[in-house]
Amino acid sequence: MRLAAVDIGSNAVRLLFCQVYPTETFPQLKKISLIRLPIRLGEDVFLTGKISEQNQKKLIKTLLAFKQLVDVYEVLDYKICATSAMREAKNSSEIMAKIKEKVGVELNIIDGNTEADLIFNTHIAEKLNPNGTYLYMDVGGGSTELTLIKKGKKIDSFSFRIGTIRLKNNIVSKATWKEMKDWITTTKTNHAIDMIIGTGGNINSLYKLCGLSNYKLLMYFKLKKMDKYLNTLTIEERQLKLGLRPDRADVITHASKIYLTVMKQAGVKEMFVPKVGLADGVVNQLFQKHTKKNHT
Repeated sequence: MRLAAVDIGSNAVRLLFCQVYPTETFPQLKKISLIRLPIRLGEDVFLTGKISEQNQKKLIKTLLAFKQLVDVYEVLDYKICATSAMREAKNSSEIMAKIKEKVGVELNIIDGNTEADLIFNTHIAEKLNPNGTYLYMDVGGGSTELTLIKKGKKIDSFSFRIGTIRLKNNIVSKATWKEMKDWITTTKTNHAIDMIIGTGGNINSLYKLCGLSNYKLLMYFKLKKMDKYLNTLTIEERQLKLGLRPDRADVITHASKIYLTVMKQAGVKEMFVPKVGLADGVVNQLFQKHTKKNHT
C-alpha cells in the first residue's frame, strides 16, 4: 500500500511518501522519499500573529508540487496536517480556503494532543518494556507535547507553548516554563517515570551528533556535553563543522535546552529516540483506515 503525508510545522514542511507493509504485529513503513522544505511559518505567526504573503505563496507552491508527486508515485491516499503555527495564525482559515481553491486539497489543522497521539501510535515504544512508564516528548518550533504512557496506554497529555522558534525569538515567558515544570513534577510524583521517549527533527540531529545509532539510549550527560559544545560554536560553525542545515543550526541549542530541562525535571537519565515524526503517524493512520475498510 503506497501512502503519503504532509506535515506543515512551524520550522519546516515535510513531504513523506511510504510503501506500507502489513505484518502480524504492526505495519512496517518503508520510506520511498522524504522531502523537507525550510518554510518557517512559526517566525511569522509567533511574532506578527499571521502567516506572511511570501510564505503563503511558498506553501501553495509546495502543495502543488506534492500533488504532482502523489500522481507520479501513484499514491492510494494522502493527508495534509498542520500544527502549532497554523493553529495560532489569525489568517489560517483564509489560507485554508486559498489552498482548497488553488491546490484542491483539504488542510487538517490538528491540536497538540492529536499530534502526540498520531506520533505515539507509530508503535514507537514496541522496542521498550511494554509494562514500563514513559514520558513521551515531541519538541517542535512552536510547542512541546508531553504525554505520559503507562503499560502502553496514554494516562495524561499536555501541549506547552515552548518551541525552538519561540525561544529563538525570546517569546517564552518564565510562567510558561514554570507551568511545564510543575506539570512534570506532579506527573513524576504520581508515577515513577522509567524513561523519556524523544521525537522531533532536532533530537534526531542531536542523537546523530552524539554518535549514536540503532536505538542506543541517549544519556543525559551525553546530551548535556553536546549542548555545551554546540553553545561554543557560532551558527555558521555549526553548519561548516557539523554539516547542519541553516534552519537547524540556529535552533538546535534551543531544542537541547528543552530536552535537557524535561529530563532534569523528570529525574530521568535516559532517552529513547525512535526517529519518527508526525508524517509517519499520519501514514500509519491512513494505513489503519484502509485496512479497516478492506475488512468490512
